[in-house]
Amino acid sequence: MNEPTTQKVAMITGANKGIGRATAEQLAGLGMTVLIGARDLRRGQEAAAALRAAGGDAHAVTLDVTDPATVQEAAKWIEERFGHLDVLVNNAGVTGSGQVSPQDAHDQVPSSVDLDMVRAVFETNVFGVISVINTMLPLLRRSPAPRIVNVSSHAGSLALTSDPNGPFTALLPSAAYTPSKTALNALTVQYANELRKDGILVNAAAPGYVDTDSNNHTGHLTPAQGAAVVVRLATLGADGPTAGFFSEDGPLPW
Repeated sequence: MNEPTTQKVAMITGANKGIGRATAEQLAGLGMTVLIGARDLRRGQEAAAALRAAGGDAHAVTLDVTDPATVQEAAKWIEERFGHLDVLVNNAGVTGSGQVSPQDAHDQVPSSVDLDMVRAVFETNVFGVISVINTMLPLLRRSPAPRIVNVSSHAGSLALTSDPNGPFTALLPSAAYTPSKTALNALTVQYANELRKDGILVNAAAPGYVDTDSNNHTGHLTPAQGAAVVVRLATLGADGPTAGFFSEDGPLPW
């Protein structure tokens, strides 16, 4: 094992495109070494090369959150190369059966949902996060100011989605994606409660309706705008919040 370096190191899962890539770009712009976690190493390498061309320090890492072997290999590589990890952004996520379309939304209606799809969504959005956090935790504990950010969604808020007069009434009920983000929020609180005494701040971020592949580019925010709250939570000071759920506009109701 190498002695931990003083350079701040951030790992972002699912970072070769969308909000993850924008988060990597912004953290690199702040002087951090960013690790582009990607299932497809070639795509990760292309993203890392683009960040380096823009002056950032970026490296691609093969990481599939549903494959514990790749998570372990990534942690081993980080330990050998840097000796520690300062920031972990759990950004990798899936919406369900491919990209979001009217048909996909109908596929998630609770009374007719395919349980295999629900399991697949939870495998990435919830169980994958547990796998990555638990594997990276020894590296995070070597940082003087470790931060964990779980990328959630406004849809994960029970208060917002249960309001019959709220903004989510137009959405079809979901038994897969939406509950997975609610579960991720609950998980965030539990990790924050466990790690609070160690100075590890753990928060959930809701980027908003961002223009990405996952919604067929129907979002009205740019990936850079969506990444802003993620970056803010990834760079909190020692007096920053933990066990919170935030959008760029501030705290969100659970």
